[in-house]
Amino acid sequence: MKNYSTDNIINIALSGHASTGKTILSEAIMYNGGSIHKMGSIEEGTTLSDYREYEINNQHSISLSLMNLEWLDKKFNILDTPGYLDFHGEVKSAMAVADFSALVVSATEGIDVGTELCWDYAEKEFNIPKLFIINMVDKDQSDFDSVLSSLQNRYGRTVFPFMLPINQGPGFNQVADVLRKEIFTFKTDGSGDYSEAVAEGDWSQKLEDMHNELIELIAESDESLLEIFFDKGELSEEELRSGLHQALKSGGIIPVFCVSGVTNTGVKRMMDILARYAPCAGDFEKVIGTNPNSGDEVIHGPSVNDSLAARVFKTISEEHIGEMSFFRVYSGKVNAGDDLRNTTRNNSEKMRQVYFMNGKNRKDAPQLIAGDIGAALKLKNTHTGDTLADPKGLILLPKINYPTPNMSIAIKPKARGDEEKIANGLAVMHEEDPTFLYRVDSELKQTIISGQGELHLNIALNRITERFHVELEKEVPRVPYRETITGKAESKYRHKKQSGGSGQFAEVWLRVEAANRGDGIDFKNSLVGQNVDRGFVPSVEKGIHNICDDGVIAGCKVVDVKIDFYDGKMHPVDSNDMAFQIAGRHAFIDAVKSAKPKLLEPIYSIKVKIPDDVMGDIMGDISSRRGKVQGMETEGHFQIINAEVPMANLHDYATALKAMSSGRGMFSNEFSHYEDMPHIEAEKVISKWETARAAGE
Repeated sequence: MKNYSTDNIINIALSGHASTGKTILSEAIMYNGGSIHKMGSIEEGTTLSDYREYEINNQHSISLSLMNLEWLDKKFNILDTPGYLDFHGEVKSAMAVADFSALVVSATEGIDVGTELCWDYAEKEFNIPKLFIINMVDKDQSDFDSVLSSLQNRYGRTVFPFMLPINQGPGFNQVADVLRKEIFTFKTDGSGDYSEAVAEGDWSQKLEDMHNELIELIAESDESLLEIFFDKGELSEEELRSGLHQALKSGGIIPVFCVSGVTNTGVKRMMDILARYAPCAGDFEKVIGTNPNSGDEVIHGPSVNDSLAARVFKTISEEHIGEMSFFRVYSGKVNAGDDLRNTTRNNSEKMRQVYFMNGKNRKDAPQLIAGDIGAALKLKNTHTGDTLADPKGLILLPKINYPTPNMSIAIKPKARGDEEKIANGLAVMHEEDPTFLYRVDSELKQTIISGQGELHLNIALNRITERFHVELEKEVPRVPYRETITGKAESKYRHKKQSGGSGQFAEVWLRVEAANRGDGIDFKNSLVGQNVDRGFVPSVEKGIHNICDDGVIAGCKVVDVKIDFYDGKMHPVDSNDMAFQIAGRHAFIDAVKSAKPKLLEPIYSIKVKIPDDVMGDIMGDISSRRGKVQGMETEGHFQIINAEVPMANLHDYATALKAMSSGRGMFSNEFSHYEDMPHIEAEKVISKWETARAAGE
């Protein structure tokens, strides 16, 4: 591969909903560019980007892959991303380093939840240009016009077709080209080659009209061009070329292409247009970050002559090669052997080897310049999201905000002694994938892992099992219920123990009453006289706080109780700290049991986005989970449901939603509040705890 300047590098994030054909489309692109000699097959597990065993077994993308090719004197870096919502952290990683997002849409299904999500990432979070690729135009039930119309209705009139299918459906091989006003006929041998012909008949007039409409859109995106257009009524070829590039860069035009990745139809023409007009790495006007020491803003130009600013956007750890870090250079350059600074973690890094990547295949790259993307092996302490900089020109780039988890499970080792292996495995998974989280919950006494869905978590656990040679068991996470009281009560408890020598004696008198929600445990004393030495007050408080952590009626934390230690008795010899802790603990237990105790359960707010046609099923399911719908709104062809659902009934919701919506639904959730648990449900929890305690568990 020859050396390319920043202006000749184009970084493309292929994104979109699941099963829209992104991976096969990337195969066609790579085949056309000569990077592979034969297009691979998902069914046979031979594609360039889906090379990992778990992707081959599942027959869909799970991790983003980096590939590169040359086309019309440009270097394309292709970032093929997963479509399944479980793996949208990979999509965000790709868009964080891309020059634009190519949103792939099915010609049979049209806009789906994944389309909307990817659009929002590109538009709202990363502010990068976008284009649409309507793929699978060769399929039965293909309806390009309907899909185009829905895109324009949803995203505006700047969504404009550069190519139109002439004979969509099986046998699709002809495209009407709006830029050239010509008909392109593609060979049916999969080569992607095509011939051009002058449009005739109705197509001639249609392309003429659409070409003029395109010129108007280009002019509207640039005031100077708009003036020329009004004066002359047209734009020169040079003005058109420059204006189109600027319009794509600014979002003044969002191109739509029609292709079939499987038959390699329309793909080469799309690549031609992208090479000539698409936003490139040189279009970044500046690189903005902060000084990690002072917090002051730092600005670099997007040039090899500026100080280095690079971001690691993906980390993989393979058993035989070690850790590999994928990074984009925004400014400056990286050479093999450079000493760099990780400004995220404040440590030094030696860039020993640098590579260009094509799926799992790597090729030595002596240097990566501003705008390019590559990988490095065995960095000492650098992980996904970190910034690498020149030690003499420090800069810290903004963090990538990854999706929050929407599903959690508990895990435990099958064999004793595997705890350290599991801890290492969990840490490695998190460093590779920031959307995979884990914690050891001291309250629930469980190790909890969290992610984007059941598939996401299962694959992570399988990888830990295979790489670290441990067996894991899954459990439903316990729910952090809370205990409180609704009434008032008094109690007196005497602790007395005599077994030779000094004994133990303490008597504690308590009053309890309900506090306001959220007030916690309010302990005070109103002791008068000399019945109890004031030095034992902290002992009583400690005993009460200990039982509040352990629970009284169901083994859950006690909250929102006012406690008054108002009297008691002591012995001049046998009273001590431990005696008063025990007496305080038991006095509190007796008081709570007499003060009409109850359970509180955590309630989560959920936001569910679904297609119209599954609305009834989703509403019914929310109701069956004791959920309460708080409101609904319409967004295009989708409905958004806002509801509150008890945490106890959410643990499998990601899986259930996927099944009910055929993978087209998504949801987010966050803790809202605690509220009273229905008596019947509370009795189940209390009974289960009492049974477990009686059995010594």
